[in-house]
Amino acid sequence: MEKGEKVFNIFNIIFMVFFLSLIIFPLINIIALSLNDGYDAMKGGIYLAPRKFTLINYETILKDLTIYRAFAVTVAKTVIGVAGHLLITGIAAYAMSKPYLMGRKIFIRMGVITMFFSGGMIPTFLVVKSLGLANSFWVFIIPVLFSFYDMVILMNFFKNLPESIEESAKIDGAHFFQIFFKIVLPLSVPVIATIALFHGVYQWNDFFVAKLYITDKSLYPIQYYLYQMLTSAGAANSAKAGVYVAKAVTTQSLQQATMIVTTLPIMLIYPFLQKYFISGMLVGGVKE
Repeated sequence: MEKGEKVFNIFNIIFMVFFLSLIIFPLINIIALSLNDGYDAMKGGIYLAPRKFTLINYETILKDLTIYRAFAVTVAKTVIGVAGHLLITGIAAYAMSKPYLMGRKIFIRMGVITMFFSGGMIPTFLVVKSLGLANSFWVFIIPVLFSFYDMVILMNFFKNLPESIEESAKIDGAHFFQIFFKIVLPLSVPVIATIALFHGVYQWNDFFVAKLYITDKSLYPIQYYLYQMLTSAGAANSAKAGVYVAKAVTTQSLQQATMIVTTLPIMLIYPFLQKYFISGMLVGGVKE
């Protein structure tokens, strides 16, 4: 290994360690605060480990039935949203990957325009409301069933699949839906997992849709529940004020614990999809 390459590798290692520390240390600090007595944490000086360990913050949150309902809404909209998004966007991408599709170039140009220009918040709100989606669970699902950006990623991947496989299936009598579901999708696991991860993280973290369109508290997702906690002056959304005083739980300590609870599922799922995510991001990077 040459001297210049060694210096470059050392610089990269130092930079990545520094960058990783910027991500890890705040997370460790939040965990430490969530595991510490709330009133003791108000004194400050807690960084990487709790000074007065307690699980009362998590106990208080998990005793609140609201968080279970919000969690169920988030899980439902994430699972249904990802499945519907992959189905609609995938079918459109498969069709658009065929050069003989009538009007293909027009559709692509129209889609590119939507990537640069949108209808705006107020027109979008009026359309959603006129469709009867406001204050409905489906407002989380239907408006984002299709994404042109995701369609382009899938379309480019489908283009690189060997045509001979589809031709053989057609000779055996398979129609387009059979080819798509039984041949194309199984061969597209990396890019499918990448799109699923992107859209799944969006669905899990989204709170703005609920803020705009939802007034029914039974439809609040977990992130909007957290948003209300972070913006609320008190802690009335999670428990009664008397419980906080008796159990040494503060609004801030509950906020830290809620952030960990809402982030944990994504942190647990991501390692299993990481290999597909990396390969999916490299789609189109190597061509024959």
